[in-house]
Amino acid sequence: MIILETKDLKKEYGTGESKVDALAGVSLTVEKGEFVAIVGTSGSGKSTLLHMLGGIDKPTSGIVIVDGKNLEKLNDEELTIFRRRNIGFIFQNYNLVPMLNVMENIVLPVKLDGKKVDYEFINKIVSTLGLESKLENLPNNLSGGQQQRVAIARAIATKPVIMLADEPTGNLDSKTSQDVLCLLKMTSEMFHQTTVMITHNEEIAQLADRIIRIEDGRIVERCDSND
Repeated sequence: MIILETKDLKKEYGTGESKVDALAGVSLTVEKGEFVAIVGTSGSGKSTLLHMLGGIDKPTSGIVIVDGKNLEKLNDEELTIFRRRNIGFIFQNYNLVPMLNVMENIVLPVKLDGKKVDYEFINKIVSTLGLESKLENLPNNLSGGQQQRVAIARAIATKPVIMLADEPTGNLDSKTSQDVLCLLKMTSEMFHQTTVMITHNEEIAQLADRIIRIEDGRIVERCDSND
């Protein structure tokens, strides 16, 4: 079952001679439950693509379909609600709320949506990510790896149809990066999440089920990570 699809996705910045084609006609599909890595160098268009997939930014042309919903047809309010309920974001800089403790950060998006927190589900996530002893801690009392685990837990908490990870190990050392990525893959499998991750790190990308390479705003290669 296809959970995410783009058709001829284009994004232009500027006009005339200063025009930049950040995306130059990207078409892709992601199956439910897949763990996909989008690999590219700085300026290749991978971050722009992720922002389009998550409805954070709008394409110049082309469409993005998430779980059967064409994002282009949603107004700003509808898009905000759809994004909050269906898309989990994991950012390189964690984006945790500094005055909230770990548990409060994890359940925040659920509460923002006015839903009842499923603490049985939350506790399972917390246990899987090894955060049981950190629930009362504020983010600035955690290591980078621990903060990223909290960010992963927060992304899963809303039970989204897809998780988007933006260079999730960019601020971590190599050992912690491997640990966090293994946890991300494990939680994706355990909670049946579809995950799309962008990275410039080839070694990290090998943990994905499938690798999509992007250069100059175009997909240049698609392969299974075991190929």
